Amino acid sequence: MKEIEMKMKGEIKRLTNQTFKFDQRIEEGWFSAVYFLKTKEIVEETLPDNYVTMQFFQKEEAVLCGSDEAIALIHTFAEHPEELEVHSLKDGDRIRPFETVLTISGPYQYFGYLEGIIDGILSRRTSVSTNVYNVVKAARTSGKQKPIIFMGDRDDHYTQQAGDGYAAYIGGSTAQATHAMNEWWGKEGMGTMPHALIQMFQGDVVAASKAYHKQYPNDDLTALVDYNNDVITDSLKVAREFGDELKGVRVDTSRTLVDKYFLRNQHLMGTFDPRGVNSQLIFALRKALDAEGYNHVKIVVSGGFTEDRIREFEEQKVPVDMYGVGSSLLKINTSFTGDNVLLNGMSEAKEGRRYRPNPRLERVEYIPQKG
Repeated sequence: MKEIEMKMKGEIKRLTNQTFKFDQRIEEGWFSAVYFLKTKEIVEETLPDNYVTMQFFQKEEAVLCGSDEAIALIHTFAEHPEELEVHSLKDGDRIRPFETVLTISGPYQYFGYLEGIIDGILSRRTSVSTNVYNVVKAARTSGKQKPIIFMGDRDDHYTQQAGDGYAAYIGGSTAQATHAMNEWWGKEGMGTMPHALIQMFQGDVVAASKAYHKQYPNDDLTALVDYNNDVITDSLKVAREFGDELKGVRVDTSRTLVDKYFLRNQHLMGTFDPRGVNSQLIFALRKALDAEGYNHVKIVVSGGFTEDRIREFEEQKVPVDMYGVGSSLLKINTSFTGDNVLLNGMSEAKEGRRYRPNPRLERVEYIPQKG
């Protein structure tokens, strides 16, 4: 948890506008709500000397992410960004409901049209980082942190991978599935074998594992063992073949299937839901591996895992060593709002909103982009 605590304390270095690959059409207003564009034109024509402060907040306990991206957006596309005053919390900061996380001060026409884009950046990134943080907490029991692999590549558009992967990193995930997910923080993707590899070997998990190990001898060998819906049988086959070289097995049984272990042992049925990756299957797998001396083989589970499901597994002390989590981490549960709250130094905001100064904000200096 030390790295997560560092992120919470704001010790992670800020990303800059050199990190991001923004669509240049932002400058043309292509991604801004039309009423912001119209307001920009009206203000330029009739109120050019205005000076506003815009603040951003949300309404939940959360882990902030997207502040660096939002600041880079401002520094890239605002007019005269060197004249704006920006104060912000840092990615990884724990934030409270209605706490101000970012303020921008300057002439409205310089930056106002970016409001909705900033809201969207903060909402998505903070949702992912908070979801991951909560899953990481659920997977920490008895002082031991079980690793979380972020496997969200198949659950959203590929263009979101870099930002989502960074948000997952801020939230505390151990590894990400693709290289793109690691782009902003300089690591590489992690993964072993998909079902497709086993299919190429006609369902022979041992043959697929041999081919993998030959091709990638320096990887920690983790075999995917649910292809034939016979997790314990295939895990033991691979363990007997590789011995100490086998580092782990991954179970990804579909929620619509009942593993053949239970079909062979129907006396076990009736007291639990036997479908998918269930606790009784993992208990039986651990027992079978240990009985043949494969205590060193780790068990990785994936497929439909959520914060609640992980917490349930941990409360039952299910012998899982690592969780792979995907779609549940991408749900948008946090929504940010930007409000103009000061006009020319005086309080001026819509009814129900007011300027909320936050002593935790720090001034962010403008750094010119490299040429």
